[in-house]
Amino acid sequence: MSIIPRFFPLIAIIFAALGFFLPQAFIPLSGFIVPLLALIMFAMGLTLTLGDFQRVLQEPLKIVFGTLLQFILMPLAAYIISNFLELERELIIGLVLVGCCPGGTSSNVICYLAKGNLALSISLTMVSTLLSVVATPLLTLFYLGQAIEVPILDMMLSILQMVIVPVFLGVLLNTYFGGRVSKLRPVLPAISILAIVLIIAIVFALNSSNLVAIGGLVVVAVVLHNLFGICSAYGLSKLCRYDESTCRTIAIEVGMQNSALGSALASQFYTTVATLPGAIFSLWHNLSGSVLASFWSKTKS
Repeated sequence: MSIIPRFFPLIAIIFAALGFFLPQAFIPLSGFIVPLLALIMFAMGLTLTLGDFQRVLQEPLKIVFGTLLQFILMPLAAYIISNFLELERELIIGLVLVGCCPGGTSSNVICYLAKGNLALSISLTMVSTLLSVVATPLLTLFYLGQAIEVPILDMMLSILQMVIVPVFLGVLLNTYFGGRVSKLRPVLPAISILAIVLIIAIVFALNSSNLVAIGGLVVVAVVLHNLFGICSAYGLSKLCRYDESTCRTIAIEVGMQNSALGSALASQFYTTVATLPGAIFSLWHNLSGSVLASFWSKTKS
């Protein structure tokens, strides 16, 4: 099983290609995305203890810093990049909406595989999701001139199902049955990787028809947006002299957005075209995250 983490990016690309070229094989599995994410979060919970979260709460400035970067850097970068590339109005709206969203759940998976601070990652995802009920509409109004309603209850229910409950169950098992759980730890990264690449295949399959019609500039804008978030957050964290594990965590959290929410909001309040940046972001950040996780997993945190 140790060979799987070593070839994570290659496996991710293969599954993405399978999803794109054989969508009929993966579209029926779309209902398994949430259970697969829950399985990954449970596996990650098996590596944590309650003490890990207590240590995070003892350093609240890290959470404040990461959250501020999330809601300052990503909307601003989306606005500047999309206007610089002179995207059409609907695509600018879509990319800015993605930038105004909180961190995505998949960031926790990538953080775990990249040897980041998993407890901090989960805490940042939950805090940014809670704040998004105010931050996302206000940022959207500021950049786009139109207020939107954020489905906070649906988002929190999703976070509860996919993150909080499975992580909590894993933490409890690790806390009270740590001796037995320790035997499973060597295979947990491989299980998580197999689950995330299957999710990547499903996401590519669901968006295969849209991918054919997407213009190259939109892809460039999404890639630049994601990479800017990761690199700038990592650099700023280093300037604050945070440890390597914290820098990785904040970089991943800031660079990986809840793009599914961005697409949903674009569909509800704007046009179908405006949903495309969110769809592309969902595909790209999983691939870029898998490459980053593979690289960082081989270096000292």
